[in-house]
Amino acid sequence: MLKPDMLRRRDWLMVAGSTAAASITPYVWAAGAVLPAPESLADELAKALRAGQPLVVMVSLEGCPFCRIARDNYLDPARRQDGIPIFQIDMRSPVPVRDFNRAAATQDQLIRDWKVKVAPTVLFFGPGGKEVAERMVGGYIEDFYAAYLEQRLKTSRAAIKA
Repeated sequence: MLKPDMLRRRDWLMVAGSTAAASITPYVWAAGAVLPAPESLADELAKALRAGQPLVVMVSLEGCPFCRIARDNYLDPARRQDGIPIFQIDMRSPVPVRDFNRAAATQDQLIRDWKVKVAPTVLFFGPGGKEVAERMVGGYIEDFYAAYLEQRLKTSRAAIKA
C-alpha cells in the first residue's frame, strides 16, 4: 500500500523526469545545420577560387554525432558568417554530382575515389581539384577543432595564392 509521502515522492519524480526529458529533447532531436550538397564540384571550385578561397568538402555519414558537431558548431557558422564555400557529401549516398572533370558520379563513388574511410572528413581543394591542405579526419577534440580548421584554411589560401 502506498503511503501519502511515497505518493508525493513518486509524483515529484515523474514531474522532474518529464521536465528533464522535455528540456533535453530539443537538443537531441533538433534537425541541426544543413550544408549544401554540390551539383558540380568543378563549378563550385571555380567560384571558390575566384573568391580566393579553397573549396571545402565535408564527408558525412547520416546519424554520425561527430559529423553533427563539426557541421553545426564549426563548418556551417564558417560558411554563413565568413562566406567560406563549404559543401557536404554523404557516404552511401546515390545522389548524383559532377566531379572536378564534370563527369557524372555519385557522392558515395567520389568518397571511395578520395579513399575517405572515416566520417567526418573535411577536405580542402584548390586548382585542378587537388587537395591543398591536410585533411581533417574524424572528430577532433572539440576545444581545438576551430583552431585546426582555421590552420587548414590558412594553409589552403596560401597554396591557392602560390
